[in-house]
Amino acid sequence: MKGDYQDLVDEISALLGAPATLENRDFRLIAFGAHDSDDDLAMDPVRTRSILTRQSTAAVRSWFEGFGIARATGPVRIPAAPDAGVFRGRICLPVRFRGIVQGYVWLLDQEPGTPGPDAAALAAAMEVAQRIGVLLAEEAKAGADLSREFQAVLTAGRGWQQDMAVAALRAALGPGGDGLHVAVCVAPWSGEAPASVPGAAAVCLVPRRGGGGDEAGAAGDLVLAVLLRLRSTDALTPALTAVARLLPRAPEPARTAGGAAGAAAAAGGTGGAGGTGGAAKAAGSTAAAKAKAAPAAAPARRMTAGVADPVRGLAELPAAWEQAVAAARAAVAQPRLGPVAQWSAIGPYRLLATLAADPVDDPAVRTLLTPAHRELARTAEVFLDCAGQAGRAAAALGIHRQTLYYRLARVEQLTGLDLDEGEDRLLLHMALKAARLT
Repeated sequence: MKGDYQDLVDEISALLGAPATLENRDFRLIAFGAHDSDDDLAMDPVRTRSILTRQSTAAVRSWFEGFGIARATGPVRIPAAPDAGVFRGRICLPVRFRGIVQGYVWLLDQEPGTPGPDAAALAAAMEVAQRIGVLLAEEAKAGADLSREFQAVLTAGRGWQQDMAVAALRAALGPGGDGLHVAVCVAPWSGEAPASVPGAAAVCLVPRRGGGGDEAGAAGDLVLAVLLRLRSTDALTPALTAVARLLPRAPEPARTAGGAAGAAAAAGGTGGAGGTGGAAKAAGSTAAAKAKAAPAAAPARRMTAGVADPVRGLAELPAAWEQAVAAARAAVAQPRLGPVAQWSAIGPYRLLATLAADPVDDPAVRTLLTPAHRELARTAEVFLDCAGQAGRAAAALGIHRQTLYYRLARVEQLTGLDLDEGEDRLLLHMALKAARLT
């Protein structure tokens, strides 16, 4: 039952009577137990930022590791530190396999004076943590063992080289190579590939292909590639959940998901940068600390994920990877599609993504797409999105109809296109949409 971490986390929550959260050794969220507490102290800055980003800063990781959790073989109690943004103490259960730490289970500790879990319950929870360690180690080994073969499939040129790479990956996967898989692209990706992704057959980093320096490929021009196992083509939900956990979460009222991610949040200390020093300055009040943590949770470049159509066997994996890359790019171009976009749902971007690997440079629209004419380009795009209906377009833009006509006339002057001609409209509309992808 590889990768079935949720049941094990729920088992620990039941044993200790507190919501548990599991993170891998890179402090990335894997699974969590439900949390319904109304205690405001449970939502400290460290935990809040963890909920928003689902990963930890180096400073927070260092702070928690300063309590010896990476060396510990038993439960570690970490006291509350209000000046660091940690308003409630934590219990950390190191997850180890053959002496090597694979991750951490985190729980909120009881308040001082309130009895916490007894030694027997903690010992039982550590036994469950050992079972989690076996699963994490197996997945990490499988992903590491296959990263080279997986990367070769995604980067090989078409023809015999690609065929050989697919054959090598199939041999490495064994009987599982003939099963259902889905390819996922997460972009941009900074740092190393995660040690484990639940349900993944292989994980690797690959260079981003295509031009333009768009948002989806800016951070070092690397993307994360994940090959996820599926039970059936109708059971995509577990795969989509695993993908979503690789992305930072947008700020939102964090009562339900927040409670769920709770302990790990603390653990992952993802708010932790603030929790180790920066948060200390903002710890005058919980609200102020949360406000300070929020900006750090929003990445400068929006991370998106693209999910291909499921494939059986590996012969179609290279084509599926192209779908995943295109879907990730579409999610950047059209935010309503993301942050996790499925190839089957991106509509016209399925075609546009294959045409716009490089920046748009059609002579008719070259001038219109310069920064000096950004407002005219937006006007033309909205007009065409509204099927050429002036009233709808003017309302969507919040301008008078006469202003719309004036701008459209300027567009025609700059491009030499006639917006009464269907082919000219098609060219302009495709160019404007493709420009979003580059």
